[in-house]
Amino acid sequence: MSPAFEDSINTLFAPLLISCITLNEKISDTYTSFVSENNYLFVLHQFGECTYVAVNGDGSENEDDLRRKIFVLKKIIDVCFGLVTLDKNILKKKLRPQDTEQRMKVWKMLQSLLITYSHLREEDQSFLVEAVERLIHPQLCEQCIEFLDRQVVQQINSSMERANEEVVHSFILVHTKLLAFFSSRNASSLRTSDLLLLILIAQDLYPSDSDLEAQTVEDLENAPVTEEVNAPELSLGAHEEEDSVESSLCTSQLTNSVIQVAEETQQPSLLSGSSAPKRVFLDASLKDNYCPMMPHNMYCLSLWPGISLVLLTKMSSSHVAVSLYQLLDAFNVLEAKLSDGQELGHSSRIYPNMPDLRQRMEKFVKAVGVQKRQLQSAWLDFKNKAFSKPDAGSSQELLQACRNVKSQLCLVYQQYFLLKPAGDSQHLSLNLQTKILKIVQEKLMDWKDFLLVKSKRNTTVISYLKDFPGLIHFIYVDRTVGQIIAPSLNVSEKSTELGKGPLASFIKSKVWSLVGMGRRYLQKGYTTLTFRDGDYYCCYFLWFENESGYKLPVIELPVLSDDSAPIGILTGDYYRKLLRYYGKNHSLEVIKCFELLTIHLGVIPTEFIIQQCSDLARRLWEPSRIPIL
Repeated sequence: MSPAFEDSINTLFAPLLISCITLNEKISDTYTSFVSENNYLFVLHQFGECTYVAVNGDGSENEDDLRRKIFVLKKIIDVCFGLVTLDKNILKKKLRPQDTEQRMKVWKMLQSLLITYSHLREEDQSFLVEAVERLIHPQLCEQCIEFLDRQVVQQINSSMERANEEVVHSFILVHTKLLAFFSSRNASSLRTSDLLLLILIAQDLYPSDSDLEAQTVEDLENAPVTEEVNAPELSLGAHEEEDSVESSLCTSQLTNSVIQVAEETQQPSLLSGSSAPKRVFLDASLKDNYCPMMPHNMYCLSLWPGISLVLLTKMSSSHVAVSLYQLLDAFNVLEAKLSDGQELGHSSRIYPNMPDLRQRMEKFVKAVGVQKRQLQSAWLDFKNKAFSKPDAGSSQELLQACRNVKSQLCLVYQQYFLLKPAGDSQHLSLNLQTKILKIVQEKLMDWKDFLLVKSKRNTTVISYLKDFPGLIHFIYVDRTVGQIIAPSLNVSEKSTELGKGPLASFIKSKVWSLVGMGRRYLQKGYTTLTFRDGDYYCCYFLWFENESGYKLPVIELPVLSDDSAPIGILTGDYYRKLLRYYGKNHSLEVIKCFELLTIHLGVIPTEFIIQQCSDLARRLWEPSRIPIL
């Protein structure tokens, strides 16, 4: 995009943005969407001081689609830049670098991730409902977890070529499906939304190429459709006789909290000669500390087309990120209180832990050294205004001093984690990465074709028809751990369970429509939806259970406004908030949340369909207990 074209775009959107800002300043409100005279749909949303605008002119996307895309783009920008998004000036420089080539690089990376997300949401059920799908093969899963532990993570962490990095998470992907996941003992829990975004990044790096896999999958055309595909034996050598460590028994560390992942820039494939990792920022809950954007390095190694190994390493400077987050969080609270008009001279009321903040800030400024003189200067100015006599300055001056400290802390964060020093090579060596790549390829060589086929037909609806006659399709989601179980819908295949021709595409459109309708009614507070759609009968259920599987009473759910964050985990983690809301009256129980969507033939009596849905949920409950990790 040329600078002249950029300027023309800015000129076109300037009246719209000025209008939004003026309305917000005058009446503290603004419009969220409108349709222009030429039937172009505009959707707007403001995050802090940044206004996001989505436009559609061909009618292919509605208001809900555009709003969801805005929230996902916001997430992607958080993914790219971490805590520096708290400072508008730094964020502006990151999004629009002065160097044209660098600006194109940043925009191309953002565009590529958003396009990949849009494609996956249209084609992949796991991204449609925003939950992780695992390959259903418990024995292989457990053996691969043990292998990741003993021959990947332990081997890397004991190597002299790891450059002070420590692998904390490792997992194997087959397309978007999770084969195995291992977390080291000292690792923070990896949340479902984190994992889903990492899968998005991996898919963006190595998009699925159906042509390369066509021959393998084509072998299925002459084979009967069954639940399980014949698989080879996997041997782990001498390790088979050893006891599995606690974390290799699929101990789940997956929860439903907000993720903040960030990546620096797109890197070429390792196999093409680049060994540089991608910088990502993950939500981390440690023993004594919490940081929503803990820096990690992400290594995505392509084993074969469609199969990838992902390694996440912890950086040696992680403690700096924790300190910076704690300080930024404290100054955010201060800024909010000062913006509300708190009078100067009441620092204890503005921030009760002011002495502790002062001590921590003094310690941090001393630790970063003389290289950060601007931070020292900003802190000294704040101290003079905050801890001097009340008449030393005005509240506005203290507010500005507070913002200056925040800005300098963001700059320190940028210098530590987003700017790569010249000659910096502090990451796993190319030799070590190549060695691990070959080890994993050797262990999975006999499984390669099976895994690619299994990813296409992970779950088949035909295996459920004996007990559930008339069932066309279902999606079952355990929202507590973020797992999905659903029959495969591969409309691009020459032969599917639904036959040849347009039938598979027709059923797919029904499924996508049902998910959207279920979300709209859930937004209005409804947890049950049943309706007849032509020759089909569609159902949607959301319910809560305790840890024993006992269904808990239905409660009245909060009704969301039309411009609220879309329901999902990539746009605000609705289900985590929902679990917290329901748990207020069940503080002594572990609350779990589930969703079930079904499509039946309309000739089946309604009472039989409802009973089938109940029986199907009970049948699927046990497999969902096998954790991802």
